[in-house]
Amino acid sequence: MSILIILFYICIMKHALVKDHIIETASNLFYQNGYNLTGINEIIKEAGIAKATLYNHFKSKEDICVAYLKHKNTGFITAITTFVAVRKKGEERILALFDFLDTFFNTKEFNGCWCINTISEIPKENTTIRTEILKQKQTLIDYITELIKDNLEDIPEEKSKAIAKQVYLLYESAISESYLQNDIWPIHSAKTICQQLI
Repeated sequence: MSILIILFYICIMKHALVKDHIIETASNLFYQNGYNLTGINEIIKEAGIAKATLYNHFKSKEDICVAYLKHKNTGFITAITTFVAVRKKGEERILALFDFLDTFFNTKEFNGCWCINTISEIPKENTTIRTEILKQKQTLIDYITELIKDNLEDIPEEKSKAIAKQVYLLYESAISESYLQNDIWPIHSAKTICQQLI
């Protein structure tokens, strides 16, 4: 392998590492402080980079926001699917959604749902961010639908989809209300209702 190819790969790796660092920094700031209250200059300062470096990776704050949403969702999907998969097959695996939320609530980083927090800060006309959030929520609905199909017996396809949407609404209200109330009871109540539902 020539020295030019080696240097090329090193350059690509460095580029990716810097981009990941910017996303990680922006994600922490957006999630804890809010999208609107976090300025570009703050991201630059916290990341310890030059303004030109940030704009070399992202054209706008909106692009950084989309990267943030994707970053949070990737971590979330990995964490929740891993958590749920080790539970006993059947109802327990579906109810584990709320046990996961219980665990999430009890972390010091808990600050509600990053999607709902972000959507509340942007105008309706911002279709780029809205589309990404809707895509993530649909991914969660699809995941819950598969959980229903795999863990409840003799449920027709359409009924599985209907139940999944109801469980999804319980999950979403639990995360929003636990954040608003700063209390665990909405999660426990949602789990109880889900148990009755399934």
